[in-house]
Amino acid sequence: MSDQQPNEGVGSLFFELAGNLRLSMLTKLSQRNYRLSQLASELDASMQEAHRNMTRLIDSGLVAKDKEGELVLTAYGRTIVMIIPSYDFLYRNRDFFLDHGLGGLPPKFIQRMASFQNCEIVHGVMAILQRWKSLYSESEKFIKEIMAQVPLDLIETVSSRVESGVKFSYIFASNAVVPKGRTRLLQKIGWRNFISKGLVERRMVPEVAVMTIFNEKHGCVLFPNMKGEPDLNTMFYGEDREFREWCADLFNYQWEKAGQFDESKLKHEV
Repeated sequence: MSDQQPNEGVGSLFFELAGNLRLSMLTKLSQRNYRLSQLASELDASMQEAHRNMTRLIDSGLVAKDKEGELVLTAYGRTIVMIIPSYDFLYRNRDFFLDHGLGGLPPKFIQRMASFQNCEIVHGVMAILQRWKSLYSESEKFIKEIMAQVPLDLIETVSSRVESGVKFSYIFASNAVVPKGRTRLLQKIGWRNFISKGLVERRMVPEVAVMTIFNEKHGCVLFPNMKGEPDLNTMFYGEDREFREWCADLFNYQWEKAGQFDESKLKHEV
């Protein structure tokens, strides 16, 4: 095999994107148009270095010059730049994804991993549970979630929001771990009354690998370990509209596939 620059195929594109200066140039140009001298100055590059790298970007069809002589991204170049953040997110979190999977997510979700680029990573079960509690408490319109485990301590937090008119929709795995005392607690707070009023709706899937909880302001996602079980020690937490849309699309995708909720399928309380 040859290590020379590929002349065709997607390999040639990746070769052009391999240089840090060229990537920085593309990022700058996604924000506004530049003259080469301005771009070189902002990126602390010599004119010779800037000219050489810009020539490659122009030759590859990613950049062009407008009528005023300013450098602009082509439509093709702008599309490529929009895809780069997905690779950037995966690269920055490569240690995490070395021992975590994506739970069999369809390609349409994997291709939108850029939605996670501004997420905060929360570590530790207690810290994660506290974020969940805050998310529930701050919900004003709705709460939606896909869960593999049922946190007993948070049921009352959720019910208090439902009593205030917040709609709660959830998807459980049929093999979800149910904590001892859940049935009694649900009876105490009148859970079936919430369901009959349409304030709570629920469905069930055979198993859950990727968990998510989100409301109109915040969202979180937990990916599975290599055993295929959601890792409750690490969570991606974000507020961006794009991230919340990713969570919502995943929920809707699973909701359409899910079947009727069947309490008898849940594991015995432990």
